[in-house]
Parts: sequence; C-alpha cells; structure tokens
Amino acid sequence: MSTNPVTQVRLLVNGQDIDTVSALDRGLQYGDGLFETLPVINGRPLHWQRHMQRLIHGCGRLGIPLPDVTALTIEAQRLCVGRNRAVLKLIVTRGSGGRGYRCPEHPAPTRIFALHSWPDYPENNWREGVRVRLCRIQLGSNPALAGLKHLNRLEHILARAEWDSDDIAEGLLFDRADHVIEGTMSNLFLVTAGQLVTPELSDCGVAGIMRDMIIESAGPCGLKWQCAPCQSCRSARCR
Repeated sequence: MSTNPVTQVRLLVNGQDIDTVSALDRGLQYGDGLFETLPVINGRPLHWQRHMQRLIHGCGRLGIPLPDVTALTIEAQRLCVGRNRAVLKLIVTRGSGGRGYRCPEHPAPTRIFALHSWPDYPENNWREGVRVRLCRIQLGSNPALAGLKHLNRLEHILARAEWDSDDIAEGLLFDRADHVIEGTMSNLFLVTAGQLVTPELSDCGVAGIMRDMIIESAGPCGLKWQCAPCQSCRSARCR
C-alpha cells in the first residue's frame, strides 16, 4: 500500500498502491461523489454492511455506477489487516470527465481507500462531556442531497473554521429556519421524558450510520423516538 510521506496515511486508488488521482476527476473538480468513514478494530472495519448499504443508496440517488462491492471488501481487508485501531475512509467519485457539469455518458468511478491513525480524543470527554459552540454558518436546504454523505462539505468546513480552541470539541449547525440539525461531524439526540428525539434530515444534514443504530436501539431501551420538527418530515420511519 502507498503511504503518503507527509501524513503517514496508507492509500489505495482503484486497487493500486498509489496516492494520486487524475486532475480531471469529478470528485476533485466538482465534489461529485460520496464517502464513508469506518472505525477499524483488530484489523476489521466495523459496520461494513451498513456502510455498503448507505453507499449503494447514495450511488443510486446520484446516478453514480456502484463499484464492485466484492472488490471493495477485498481492498478494505487488504488495507486494514494487522491494524488494532485505525480509521478507514472510502471515497467513490464519478471518475474523470471533460469540462462542464454534464455527466460522462459512460462514467468510470474512482474508488479511493485511505487508512488513518485512530483519533486521540481526550479520555475525559467520555466522563465529563464536551464543550460545544453554536456555529454562525447555516445549512442550505436541498432535499435532493439531504442525508447523503457527499463530497461537497464546504458548509461543514466553514463552520469548523469558526473556532480553533482545543477546549471546544464540536460545533452545532442550524438550518435557515434556525432548527438545530447536526454537529460538524456528528448527529444529535435528546432524551427527554422517556423519548428519544433527533433532528429530521429531509432538507439537509447527513444521515450517519450510528444515527440509525441509536434509533434502532431506542425501543429495546424502553424509549419512544421521533424526529423533530415532524411537521414537514418525509421519513417513512417517522410516520
């Protein structure tokens, strides 16, 4: 596997031990693609099937041909073997194309795996909680992209640039109607009066894998759940 000398990130691009893509790749040119981020424990990427299901769903919504899932599985295993703890990122783009927004007639998707070191979060985060801030930047409304983990994350980048203090662990993002939607890198939940409440994501925001897992665990934990505000929610699960 290729190792970037600056970041010490291990990389595979289309199954090859390289760390470069074409300058004409639409992921670079336009953010035309999706990504998945998985924890790796004892050489195994966790929740692999859930991430593949979300990738399949996202590729379908964007009209990107799905890479061979078997090839993705083999490449992920190849990259993660021998690592006790790491973070695996998978990027799928529509591939290279000419100038302009029009999609290639026969796109050839690019797949990129990157294996990163495990993040060094302070242990007292789990015991004492974290400080958060309210971000000034607001999320735009776009139901066609809502929920997807697409490559254009400029809103989150600008929000994260609002602070540089290590004392603040996360920033909360609101939509244009001042509804809280998510963190810059997290989904949000509130437990109140025996009910689990989470923002609905029909207009903006990212539907995280852990979000689904927490929702699924609500019933067995004796909690009812709903997304809010529910007046405009189009989620079949919330009806």
